[in-house]
Amino acid sequence: MATINASTKISVPKKKPSIAVGAAKSVIGAKKPSGTAARRGSVAPPLKPATLSNASNLARLQESDSAGQIAHVRDLFRQALGEHTTLNLGSPKAASTTRDRAGAAADVAVAAKTLGVRWILKKCGIVDEMQRMLFPGGIEEFLARNADNESEMNGNGSTPMTGGLKASASAVSLASMDEVTTVTSANSLGTDTKRGKTTPANAREGCLLVIRALCQIVGKAAESFVVGAFLAAALDECASSSGAIREAAEDASTAIVALANPWAFRTVLCPLLLQSLKSTEWRTKACTLERLEQCASTASAQVYKMIPTLIPAVGNQVWDTKAQVSKGSRAALLAICNTNNNRDIKKTIPAIVNAMCKPSETNKAVSELMGTTFVVPVDASTLAMLCPILARALKEKLAIHKRAACIVISNMSKLVETPDAVAPFGSLLVPELQKVSHNVQFEEIRDEALKALANLTKALGDAYKLTDEDDQAAEMANEKAEVEAEQKRIEDVREAERLKEEAVQKREEEERKKFKEAMDAQRELTRLEAEEAERQRSEEETKREAARLSTKGGTG
Repeated sequence: MATINASTKISVPKKKPSIAVGAAKSVIGAKKPSGTAARRGSVAPPLKPATLSNASNLARLQESDSAGQIAHVRDLFRQALGEHTTLNLGSPKAASTTRDRAGAAADVAVAAKTLGVRWILKKCGIVDEMQRMLFPGGIEEFLARNADNESEMNGNGSTPMTGGLKASASAVSLASMDEVTTVTSANSLGTDTKRGKTTPANAREGCLLVIRALCQIVGKAAESFVVGAFLAAALDECASSSGAIREAAEDASTAIVALANPWAFRTVLCPLLLQSLKSTEWRTKACTLERLEQCASTASAQVYKMIPTLIPAVGNQVWDTKAQVSKGSRAALLAICNTNNNRDIKKTIPAIVNAMCKPSETNKAVSELMGTTFVVPVDASTLAMLCPILARALKEKLAIHKRAACIVISNMSKLVETPDAVAPFGSLLVPELQKVSHNVQFEEIRDEALKALANLTKALGDAYKLTDEDDQAAEMANEKAEVEAEQKRIEDVREAERLKEEAVQKREEEERKKFKEAMDAQRELTRLEAEEAERQRSEEETKREAARLSTKGGTG
């Protein structure tokens, strides 16, 4: 018989869990897109038509007359918005799902590709209806509210922002729509009331699905119709309370950016993306940062030219309280900086981005830059990446870090392309270099600061005047005038106080004099009264004495 003691080892075989056929295996540490609970991936699959994928149905649509084609396309669009239409009347009516709306949206895109994009979107009124759903108050009001977003958030007495890109949208009542253009239903009135959204949720999701389908199926022919204000609407809807709308908005914004011509980034996409970063909704900002990261790959040359504008705007989001926004801003900064093809700093870009996001990494980035030999000309985009970090390094406590920053500035300034490129950063670096050259106790470091200051001054040229005698004379004259004016003001104040004090003293003296006169008069009256009383008493005593004497003489 076997015995079991403390040293006995018992192995129990573990049964492996069975995995269903076709089930997706979870990956530990897999990255999930920000702002969504469960997505099928970072890139949405292309939409598939529900009915027009059949060649016979597409042929019947082509053979129909103009009125029939318009009616058919409008019915497809109503299906995309979640409406019950005259199509498929024989089939049972069921609640519209996202899959149904996506199929109808793809049908609209196939019809646009077959019959002509402009004819479908304009003649059938698809664009007008999408604008009505996504911009109830009109595009002008939508963009105007976007432009006022910053001033409202700064507190100028107006109503603060409560939604995404705009505070609210004035509703277009159902009664104001005619029979042809009515695309809403009382059964689909799911609204984001807290964000001022009054358009039905299914309608907004359907419009976003149509935009995505046009980008994916029609392609470049639809670029002029969807790239622009619809991107702002998609970013705005990323903050919706509905998960389906958020997913559709993210997919639509991704499709718009992928479709847009790279040359449209500077004038169309960049202003909208920068404006959406001022939103109060964190999901809108997170999606915007993802789109900026996408633009860095689709329009790298244009993003590179906009680095001086993009880095401050994106860098401010690093300190956002939402982890999704902070993490997205770091990824966007890295993608934006990687568009810089300057081979001198290409290897140090990760360290530069780390220094932007973590001030404690500044010295490490400057140390790597100090070992860089600058050969390629330095332009404004490269300076926009380096100057904020170098200015921060000049403020470090340890003198050795100041020396490293001075060496980098000196080497960098020798290869600046134009004075205009470095002019915006003159006021950032020059004062700090002057402080180092005057305040640091080590002569070697002061010499490096003076050398860097000389090279930077030479690079600045006339763009930043350091020793202009006329400017200095004018500044000294202004300071002298201000000092004289201040002295005169002080003298006037003192004279006014002296006159006021003299008036008070004079008034008090007069009051004391009047009081003294009153007291003297009162004492005189008291004395006269006492004398009168004494006189009367003497007269009475004299009378009494005379009466006593007369009485005594009569009796004797």
